[in-house]
Amino acid sequence: MKYRPLGRTGLQLPWLSFGASSLGQEFRGVDINEAMRSVHTALDLGMNFIDTSPFYGRGMSEVLLGVALRDVPRSSYLLGSKLGRYDAAHFDFSAKRVAESVDVSLHRMGVDHLDIMLCHDIEFVDMQQIVDETLPALRKVRDQGKVRFIGVSGYPMKMFRFILDQTDLDVVLSYNHYTLQNTMFADLVPYLKAKQVGIMNAAPFSARLLTNQTLPKWHKATPEVRDCARRASELCASRGIDIAQLALQYSIANEDMATCVVGSANPDNVRKWVQWSEQPIDEQLLAEVLAILRPIHNWHYIEGRPENNDGT
Repeated sequence: MKYRPLGRTGLQLPWLSFGASSLGQEFRGVDINEAMRSVHTALDLGMNFIDTSPFYGRGMSEVLLGVALRDVPRSSYLLGSKLGRYDAAHFDFSAKRVAESVDVSLHRMGVDHLDIMLCHDIEFVDMQQIVDETLPALRKVRDQGKVRFIGVSGYPMKMFRFILDQTDLDVVLSYNHYTLQNTMFADLVPYLKAKQVGIMNAAPFSARLLTNQTLPKWHKATPEVRDCARRASELCASRGIDIAQLALQYSIANEDMATCVVGSANPDNVRKWVQWSEQPIDEQLLAEVLAILRPIHNWHYIEGRPENNDGT
């Protein structure tokens, strides 16, 4: 496992981190024993940063992590969670809820501190509240030693500049924006580096778009996007390679991204991803796949409030 520095935090993150959204059954029903094994498999293979949120499974992900990590030395892994989003349409970024949410997450996971705490999907609310109320409250929690580093996560690229133009952050997390199909997050790297912010990428498969699996019902990909992705997948299959392998290898190759968060409640998937990460990328196939995907390069969708999205 390779490790990279996370901004100025002093943390070294594995280039593959374990995303625990799958433990909350965000993509499918899970087998509890398999889910437990997936966590331990990830840790055994060096994926020693775990990312979760109270939103994943509406608490289920954090609870299962608490069980899985019960006998694991706290010093052997890094743990990050989020706050502010608790259900599909339930958001609360008030100062009062910040303090409560951190305490609940600590209790669920059976730990005394979190290495990273992120404000989750801030594009769904008035983002000025994050600057004026949420982050100041989170800094107080950090001063108490319950959280080491703080940041924000979400989908639109616009939100990162909005926050960082007004205040400091330790880290940011973006998803679906540094993949074979969408590299908008890379365009933001010079700005983030100038701010000395730790850069975390997530979702190299773009919620299954860049895999051979069936897309979840909530996926917003248009017919053209789905068609291009299918043709790219078929090309990879004709060469004996799973497009997911190419997608993973592409996302982790960028040295500017401290880590790429990817998760599964299936330990076999975790092992496969680590094996893929150790293999060289097929540059010729990559060029051909990128050519197929060029018509939909940087396609993205509106998430949250329209005014919080790019181009508005």
